[in-house]
Amino acid sequence: MDNAGTKSVVDNSSAVLNREPEVLRKPMTYDQGRELHGHKILTERTGVQIYFADPDSPWQRGSKENTNGLLRQYMPKGSDLSIYSQEELDAIALSLNTRPRETLGWKTPLAVYTEHMIRLQLQPNSIH
Repeated sequence: MDNAGTKSVVDNSSAVLNREPEVLRKPMTYDQGRELHGHKILTERTGVQIYFADPDSPWQRGSKENTNGLLRQYMPKGSDLSIYSQEELDAIALSLNTRPRETLGWKTPLAVYTEHMIRLQLQPNSIH
């Protein structure tokens, strides 16, 4: 890894992803940002395959672009996240995760996640 920022992204992302059942860890697509220079290490630690979108191809990362738009309701583009407390970031995440989404049949991300977790507990091989 080439810097402390990359190490922090890999360490924190690994910790968060590894809290989830392996069956829920799906491939992720990122833009060409420097923060994912450690993507191979992240994949080794978590089993999550990382893909990179082509430059100027926002349609290849639709969920990310949509989420960025939602985040901008709380913080402007290019915001320094270090100025926010963990409590503030957690509150933003909770707000977004309890907001109904058309792509989820107007369910909230939290409700869909909870349904998956319950299904996984009842039938461990039922989530694809």
